[in-house]
Amino acid sequence: MTDNTGEQPRIQRSPKRVRAYLRGRLVADTRGPMLVWEHPYYPTYYLPAEDVKATLRPTGETRHIDRVGDGDVHDVLVDGTVAEGAAVRFPDSSAAPNLVRLEWGALDEWFEEDEPVYVHPRDPYKRVDVLASSRHVTVRIGGVVVADSHRPLVLFETGLPPRYYLPLTDLRTDLLRPSDRRTQCPYKGTATYWNAMIDGTEHADIVWTYRAPFPESQKIAGLACFYDERVEITIDGELQEQPRTPFS
Repeated sequence: MTDNTGEQPRIQRSPKRVRAYLRGRLVADTRGPMLVWEHPYYPTYYLPAEDVKATLRPTGETRHIDRVGDGDVHDVLVDGTVAEGAAVRFPDSSAAPNLVRLEWGALDEWFEEDEPVYVHPRDPYKRVDVLASSRHVTVRIGGVVVADSHRPLVLFETGLPPRYYLPLTDLRTDLLRPSDRRTQCPYKGTATYWNAMIDGTEHADIVWTYRAPFPESQKIAGLACFYDERVEITIDGELQEQPRTPFS
């Protein structure tokens, strides 16, 4: 499976059973999903065509997928329900001509085995560890101390900088205002956000918390974390360099 640059994506079969639903109707059910890394951050599921239970109706359009190439776009139809342009097939691919790429967000539910998974497939090479620490963590925004803690939990996630989750009682919560932003993570769950108001300036969505994280990240429940990319963090008196990440 190649694009016109000649760069090949990483492709690997997953041992998980994977199912996808649209408005409660089964779209696909496979025991042979393929993980395809279209970019370095996380994989995408490509499913064997014979395991797609929905009807795929060609639209006559093509879509370019990075590292993969140009594919034929299809609508997904199941029991009178339509997800327009939600499937792409790559008939000219010599590596995997019988695979279907289903648009994750166009479908309502995805399951790995019998557990729902959100945002994207879990990466088998990504690990999340949450470790208790006694490091002294100070967070400043615009020179103002907004958090000071000697009891962080440090979350180590493959490919990202350490994240320091702090008790709310160690934050200047008087400087925080609830945000409407919500995000989901396949490893941690649903995060809610606050804005920070510093000297009349709003710093939007700069701190988040997981009120009810998934079991593997349960220890961070109710703790708050700041974007290291957007604040000044001091660890044991040493100012940390702001990391460069997709969230910068």
